Amino acid sequence: MNVEQFCSASRVVIVAGKGGVGKTTVTAALATAAARAGASVLIVEVEGKSGLSTALGCPPLTYEERPIADRLRARTLTPDEALLEYLEERGLRRISRRLVRSGALDVVATAVPGMQDILVLGKVKQLERGGTADLIVIDAPAAGHAVSFLMSARGLLDAVRVGPVRTQAEDVIALLTDPERCRVVLVTLAEETPVNELIETAFALEDRVGVKLGPVVVNAVPDPLGVDGPALADAADAGLAVPLPVAAALDAAAAFRSERRTLALAQADRLAQRLPLPQLRLPFVFGEIGPRQVGELADALTTGIHALPGPT
Repeated sequence: MNVEQFCSASRVVIVAGKGGVGKTTVTAALATAAARAGASVLIVEVEGKSGLSTALGCPPLTYEERPIADRLRARTLTPDEALLEYLEERGLRRISRRLVRSGALDVVATAVPGMQDILVLGKVKQLERGGTADLIVIDAPAAGHAVSFLMSARGLLDAVRVGPVRTQAEDVIALLTDPERCRVVLVTLAEETPVNELIETAFALEDRVGVKLGPVVVNAVPDPLGVDGPALADAADAGLAVPLPVAAALDAAAAFRSERRTLALAQADRLAQRLPLPQLRLPFVFGEIGPRQVGELADALTTGIHALPGPT
């Protein structure tokens, strides 16, 4: 499968995973890979504290779209701003201004459980319908909130029988359950607890939300070191003199790295057995994640996507 096929499989990709597994980094890398392949891409941040701006090398994101690179834009979506825009689009600008002045905006946005999430998802639906980009990549909340975030529309159907809120919920469900419009890409580290949580999240999303799951991204898998033998022997082959304590430390580090890779691959294989979805495995990247590291991971994603089976 090439990247163009991967990106055209659905117009919205929601990237979700346990906090700390690199969900935001994968969001930036996936969007970068798609833009490099020629797609017009919009990244949407929904929590406002995900670190996307650092990864993309840009100022903090706002509700207004910001160009990041060729064919790549980014913005945030917040319930309050989505509600104000919703009211103003329906000719209720005066009401929206009064809500802001009175401080009652948050009360309105949280009046019904799930209302905040449906405001954000409703805006995503509007962006998708409006054709604002070939691909919209959503940096979703962490795994625990991700299920309730995507379940909010079904909860509102039980709470609201008629009116625009119910219509909005029905439209959001139609988006989430149509695989040509929306998929969820789950991200994990190749460690026992994140893998277990990803498996639980995957089954919850399929059973309770009805959303299509894309390939699983297994992040930060250590690469093989490629050393041929003990440090002293390698140093001698290279014509270098290495003190014994330094050589011993290098050998210990190499053994630790090899063990970590073996454990990571075992967890990735266990995940494959428990969850029969294709995997995209990304290498461990040293240092703070910025544009250079995102570019490297975009390259790795591209390679992984090319190895996936094509559409049948």
